Amino acid sequence: MKQLFPRLSLAVALAVPALLAQAADQKQIERGEYLARASDCMACHTAPGGAPFAGGQPIVSPFGTIYGTNITPDKEHGIGQYSDDEFFAAVTQGKRRDGANLYPAMPYTSYHLMSREDSDAIHAYLQTVEPINRAAPVTSLSFPFNVRLGLMGWNMLYGKDVQLAPADGKSEAWKRGQYMVDVLGHCGECHTPRGLPGAMQQDKRLTGGLLNGYLAPSLLADDLAARGWTHQDLSTFLKHGMSAQGTMFNEMFPVFHNSTVGLNDQDLAAMATFLLGDQPPQARTLAAVPTDKLSASAQRGRQHYLNVCAGCHGVEGEGKPHIAVAMQGNTTLRLEDSRNLVRVIEDGIGEQKFAGFEHMQPMPAFADKLSTEQLADLVNYLRQAWGGQPTELAVNQVEQLKADASAEHKAH
Repeated sequence: MKQLFPRLSLAVALAVPALLAQAADQKQIERGEYLARASDCMACHTAPGGAPFAGGQPIVSPFGTIYGTNITPDKEHGIGQYSDDEFFAAVTQGKRRDGANLYPAMPYTSYHLMSREDSDAIHAYLQTVEPINRAAPVTSLSFPFNVRLGLMGWNMLYGKDVQLAPADGKSEAWKRGQYMVDVLGHCGECHTPRGLPGAMQQDKRLTGGLLNGYLAPSLLADDLAARGWTHQDLSTFLKHGMSAQGTMFNEMFPVFHNSTVGLNDQDLAAMATFLLGDQPPQARTLAAVPTDKLSASAQRGRQHYLNVCAGCHGVEGEGKPHIAVAMQGNTTLRLEDSRNLVRVIEDGIGEQKFAGFEHMQPMPAFADKLSTEQLADLVNYLRQAWGGQPTELAVNQVEQLKADASAEHKAH
């Protein structure tokens, strides 16, 4: 009996470090799962209907279609042979394990500011997902964009353009929000205009950018406030995909499902704090403009609205819960650039499933139901009655927006 206790003590002494290491590993994996969600990895690395992270998602760019790669731990087609160092180089420098350059559709231009600790955690998590032995479609761009060696020069010029703004005097929530928005969330990659070489124009950061024929609107604090956004509404929008200002659609819809819906309230609030500032500007409220105060075109558009829109969105634009968003306070109507409004009316929106049991029914397309003149009148009514836009679009301007959308569709 006397010898038993020393042996038990030795066994416990040997087991405790192993258990602590296992717990630490599990904690890192759980943290990596959260960070992978915050970084929206799934959106680009999961094809529609495909296995998570197995690649194949087409990413349309002005230079051709780029396919998201397989980042499951498969050793042949995935990242199963990547070390932590090699994974960090891929994420932050755009360097594959074989030394080739990744195309900047991979947002390493933002991720280059990711901490090594966060990169290692994401890598640890990805090593736990199901390995899928399948190659992603090969990206094939036209010359000279297919020459990966040429990306060396591009990276020297633009690879580290994204830099964090000075945080002196800012709250801890603002600093966390900056990291969530500018680095992990890489919001600027879509919400910043790009120049001819495909690089973000950093002097216009977050002022809005064109993406597949839609406008990713400005995220600057004053512009958000002008469109009616408050700190609470913005946090709610990120968490639930919908708020008093409308619902997420187009490219933001998968961002909601794959990323923001799974973030904790503290980080969502921090993102809103960074975007609107520690002292947010006053959100602009709008009152509906009476019909007799509208332009002639907008007055004609009122009848078109009653004919094709009011059944779902309400006679006075009040909307219907679980069916259609309100026009009153709708952020899309407040955009001076009306391409999103025109495209939504023309193309419609599929059924949208949000958090919990919330959903919105599909919105039909009206491209074959409204003439260009009728569309112009309807857009002018929506802009002027509820969007606070005093000017009106001429028919030829609407024709140009339609032509741009058609050209974008054919190109993709």
